[in-house]
Amino acid sequence: MIRVIGKFLFGAVCVFWSFSAAAQDVVKIGSPLALTGALASEGAKQKLAYDLWLERVNAAGGIKVGDRLLPVELITYDYQTDGKRAGILAEKLITDDEVDFLTAPFGSGHTKITAAVAERYGVPIIAVASSEPVHNQGFKNLFGTLAPSSGLINGMLDLFSAAKPDLKKIAILGRDDVFPRIMAKLMAGGVEGRDLSIVYNDLYPVGTLDHSASIAAIRSAEPDWIYVTGYTEDLVLFRKQMADLDLDAPIITMITGPAYKEFVDNLGPLAENITSASWWHYSASYEGDDVFGSTKAFYDAVVEATGGAEPDYVHASSAAALIALQKAIETAGTLDRDAVRKALTELDITTFYGPIKFRGDGLNDNRDLPIIQIQDGKPAVLAPASISTGTTKLIQ
Repeated sequence: MIRVIGKFLFGAVCVFWSFSAAAQDVVKIGSPLALTGALASEGAKQKLAYDLWLERVNAAGGIKVGDRLLPVELITYDYQTDGKRAGILAEKLITDDEVDFLTAPFGSGHTKITAAVAERYGVPIIAVASSEPVHNQGFKNLFGTLAPSSGLINGMLDLFSAAKPDLKKIAILGRDDVFPRIMAKLMAGGVEGRDLSIVYNDLYPVGTLDHSASIAAIRSAEPDWIYVTGYTEDLVLFRKQMADLDLDAPIITMITGPAYKEFVDNLGPLAENITSASWWHYSASYEGDDVFGSTKAFYDAVVEATGGAEPDYVHASSAAALIALQKAIETAGTLDRDAVRKALTELDITTFYGPIKFRGDGLNDNRDLPIIQIQDGKPAVLAPASISTGTTKLIQ
């Protein structure tokens, strides 16, 4: 009798589990976001892009999973720009909230932390990070909508060498953090083999508030090109201190400050003619089978949602991340993580953001990336020629 009851209970549990699994009626996506702290501006842009995507997907009934349309639930937590907290919250989203998939926070360092958590649990995670040392860790579950950082360097070297044929000396200064450090190193490597010498090359610690020593050393070296990497707050501070201490050069590049409206808003005239590079610009004209449908439609959606602020690459690549995940789920026809991971590896689509096709390391394939310069208070695209809206202006 006991055996019979035991078999009945076991069978009942199996039936209940199967019914529950089959009856899942929502797609859960977890997102640790920097809504406070040093990366709050970028985190807010991610959230806005996610919300715009979510609104449109759910208005259409949800994501098509096999023969069903399932609504999407987006579960977000503020990780306060604290990498350790980002990892803890990524694990909470997986174990407590039982999300099906994850998105990564903005920035290479925090992406690396959350991707390691996702890998441990076998959860596909979609990122907005371009650093190859994040994507070369052997993570099978990490995919990113940004093209490799290296794609930003050669285009700038070619363009600025043509704009200033007597370009001879470059000074490089980078924040000692994952993405900015990589961008400084890539520029130093890109200079090799060219008729251009590095007259200054150093890193500044995270949290540096006084750049006077670096500025004095760069000024003494008299570079033709000053190339600085960091996040928006760093770059705004450095540019102000450059002006205070009378440091200038014919070409000043800040990666990736001028891509952000906040950079111009905080600097005013000091932002004028500062160059940078980006992964996307709304001057491009892409059309795709996604919830936005075109670059113009995405532009209009962000402008309307923000009351006039134009989208930058953070908005666009974040929305594209969820579009890529949506397309992979629809292709797989299931929420099974292995099947969705496989679909992501085989994805080859064109969206409002442009092409998305993941390399073996999970990075989006290389393509022509925009080089920009602040002209008359707004980013002008200098290259590629297909979307250019201006030509390079030298500062001196």
